[in-house]
Amino acid sequence: MYRYDEFDERFVRDRVAQFRDQVARRLDGSLTEDEFKPLRLKNGVYLQLHAYMLRIAIPYGTLSARQLRQLALIGERYDRGYGHFTTRQNLQFNWPKLRDVPAILDLLADVEMHCIQTSGNCIRNVTADHFAGVAQDEIEDPRAVCELIRQWSTAHPEFSYLPRKFKIAATGAQHDRAVIKAHDIGLRILKHPQTGEIGYEISVGGGLGRTPMIGKVVRDFLPKTDLLAYLEAVMRVYNLEGRRDNKYKARVKILVHEIGTEEFRRRVEAEFARLDGPSVNADPEELARIESYFTPPAYETLPEESPALTVAKAANPDFARWVDTNLTLHRVPGYSAVTISLKPVGLAPGDATSEQMRLVADLAERYSFDELRVTHAQNLVLPHVRKDDLFAIWQALVPVGLATANLSLITDIIACPGLDYCALATARSIPIAQAISQRFADVERQADIGELNIKISGCINACGHHHVGHIGVLGLEKRGIESYQITLGGDATENAAIGEILGPGLPAEAVPDAIEAIVGVYEHHRHDGERFIETVKRVGLVPFKTAFKELSDAAA
Repeated sequence: MYRYDEFDERFVRDRVAQFRDQVARRLDGSLTEDEFKPLRLKNGVYLQLHAYMLRIAIPYGTLSARQLRQLALIGERYDRGYGHFTTRQNLQFNWPKLRDVPAILDLLADVEMHCIQTSGNCIRNVTADHFAGVAQDEIEDPRAVCELIRQWSTAHPEFSYLPRKFKIAATGAQHDRAVIKAHDIGLRILKHPQTGEIGYEISVGGGLGRTPMIGKVVRDFLPKTDLLAYLEAVMRVYNLEGRRDNKYKARVKILVHEIGTEEFRRRVEAEFARLDGPSVNADPEELARIESYFTPPAYETLPEESPALTVAKAANPDFARWVDTNLTLHRVPGYSAVTISLKPVGLAPGDATSEQMRLVADLAERYSFDELRVTHAQNLVLPHVRKDDLFAIWQALVPVGLATANLSLITDIIACPGLDYCALATARSIPIAQAISQRFADVERQADIGELNIKISGCINACGHHHVGHIGVLGLEKRGIESYQITLGGDATENAAIGEILGPGLPAEAVPDAIEAIVGVYEHHRHDGERFIETVKRVGLVPFKTAFKELSDAAA
């Protein structure tokens, strides 16, 4: 795990002191809200519907137990005893008082954390595969390059005032668990088919929001040593030519779309050729230093199978279900990666109380080499767990409501805060997620349906990633009433796809019935062993639209 050096420490402390003075001037009236807004946004402070919101960066989703305990303390002392994990692998506190934010930032700095690059027209918090470093299908751990990009982009003078916010994600695995094709830049680590050299496939122009697009590959293979120069070339083309006259058309995806992928690629390659690569790219020694922070922990030599695990599963069906659902294969024999679901039936997706955070921190310290991850799907991961310890972990999770066995099932719903908190939202998201999870609460039913990803957004900004949900739900306002648009066939994996609208919007109370109807069509048409998204792609949308129309007509 990366540790701050002296520059990091000084930089973050200086930013805290600077913002403390800015907050004081806002509170005494020396700064107007309009003057203060760009200053607070640079420090992750938003003004939401009811209060300020503070967004905390968790670079590439990796946390230590000490850091999670500090977040629990902040939630308890300065918020309402909980935090909300987001699709950007960040944490949001929804109720801090402005006067307390500098104190919160000081507490974060004490554990090498901050809120820099969580808002504003800059390169945002870089995200990664939450199973980085442990997944069996991984070619190389992407977190070192994410840290390199974080250092390169932080306070970069050319990228501090971009046309619009800019998001980067990276994966080092064969299967995309970082949704790289829905990002402004997506990095996929791969081996050159002829030489075996490790490098990057670069995608540009992905993004969701009001104009959803899938990223286009602009470089099939880029040597590792050239990464920063190539990224700088992409950013220069965007910074120079991205639109600034209309914020809705200012993302790089619009530029790629308007001039075409080939022309965009040509301009980037020309800029890349003009750059002095050695002066921009990372020094090999610096990259080696960063990579040294992500060396694997001291795993024990263990057999692949655990007799203790087998006995515990046989004796406890609930534990067996959790093991079968929430565990991911690990590259080291005798270990598993454990996903802790933050999606208990009937509660807000992605929320964790301070008590729960402390418990997870304790488990990470005791059982997972003091490391945990935040997923873009708003869950937590213990990445290095001995199979012999799984039953003890599950027993600890049950009393605090964190033992839900629903990873990638129909109740493992992604949802933005929506109109309950967000000033941009046009409809609620959390109550819709709660209603759907309650409708499908039966664990046997969930298991029978199998993998099905529902994603919900409370406005067209798509913070809930609804466009790439197998089933997407978009909340809009229609003549003063909340209306929900349903999309089908989205995919957030390496087979990235934007879902298609099934029909007119529905009232909130009809959404669970719509999901039920869609699931019913799947159950009728599926082949043995076929996943929901596979059935949708095989049979097409017609039978689903027919069922949806019947429901829509009845609700009208």
